Amino acid sequence: MKRILRIGMDVRSTNYTLCAIEPRFDGDDIIYANIKVTPEPDNIVQFIENIKKKVKDECDILCGYEAGCLGFSLYHELVKKGIRCVILAPTTMMTQQGKRIKTDKRDALIIAQCLAYGGYHAVHIPTDKDDDVKVYLCMRDDHKQDLKKTKQRISAFCLSQGCHYDGGKWTQTHFKWLKALELSGLDRETLGEYLITYEYQTNRIESFDRRIEELASETEYVEKVKKLVCFLGVKTHTALSCLVETGDFKRFAKGNIYAAYLGLVPGEDSSSGSINRFPITKEGNSHLRKLLTEASGGICKGQIGHKSKDLKARQYGNPPEVIAYADKANERLRRKYCRMIRHGKKRNIAVTAVARELACFIWGMMTDNISTA
Repeated sequence: MKRILRIGMDVRSTNYTLCAIEPRFDGDDIIYANIKVTPEPDNIVQFIENIKKKVKDECDILCGYEAGCLGFSLYHELVKKGIRCVILAPTTMMTQQGKRIKTDKRDALIIAQCLAYGGYHAVHIPTDKDDDVKVYLCMRDDHKQDLKKTKQRISAFCLSQGCHYDGGKWTQTHFKWLKALELSGLDRETLGEYLITYEYQTNRIESFDRRIEELASETEYVEKVKKLVCFLGVKTHTALSCLVETGDFKRFAKGNIYAAYLGLVPGEDSSSGSINRFPITKEGNSHLRKLLTEASGGICKGQIGHKSKDLKARQYGNPPEVIAYADKANERLRRKYCRMIRHGKKRNIAVTAVARELACFIWGMMTDNISTA
């Protein structure tokens, strides 16, 4: 029988801490080594070879590290070298209760123990194409955040100069007003530079969005994106993000499990007859959680049953059952929001509840559970 070896790796940009254990279910684990090495995959291979020489018998070896700054790069390097590896989702890991000492060696040992006793969930490994598209989408969102900061700076600058605008901001009329402001020489130059930055960033985001439309039209994405944009609030960017960051939707048995993966389910701390529920867990994929929450904000603004020209255009060409399922979801989500608001729920709570249910509908669409979901 093969001996079981589990290697926990606490990985950083400056070093790797490696801990190899052999789990003993009837006693203390055997710790073969717990050392630091320079951050090179070859050092991990050499570490494993040295452990094999110590053990001598045939071994079942599994390595693992927490999801973090290294992404999937180390995983792919080790797999190329024939080493089994997993990436552990930090929020699912078994931890030592009551321990208040944190070191790299302790962390590596905890990871090894999680691998040995199953106290973790593995991170889904996307295809190379999905990973590349995901990074591009995140890059676009980073630029969007930069544009938001630029808008805030322009508004703050105008306010400090005693200039107030009462209409809708960031429209063509607002932009003409900004350009026509009477300011002193250097202040006019300062605002001009801000506006140049604003226009540049706006143009860049438009360029990114055109490229995202091209990516979404590629063979592996086009049909799925076409289905997802049938939902209110879900456009190409959100649909493509759901696809590349989730991967195979069928790895989730139910829609509520997918919602939990996104951290959109409420936390709970109940014992005996005492039931305590908390805000959403915010565990799992934060990027998708943010996108679906933003999409839900758009859903909650409209009138129940109303379909805009844009939504009709997005739904055009889909099978009737797909459109019917999306319409059912859209109406239900808007009714849910209105019902929660009538019963005194705060808007943010209602929008988050809609986001959770939207995630379930998306799971149903992507797993062809459109008749029962």
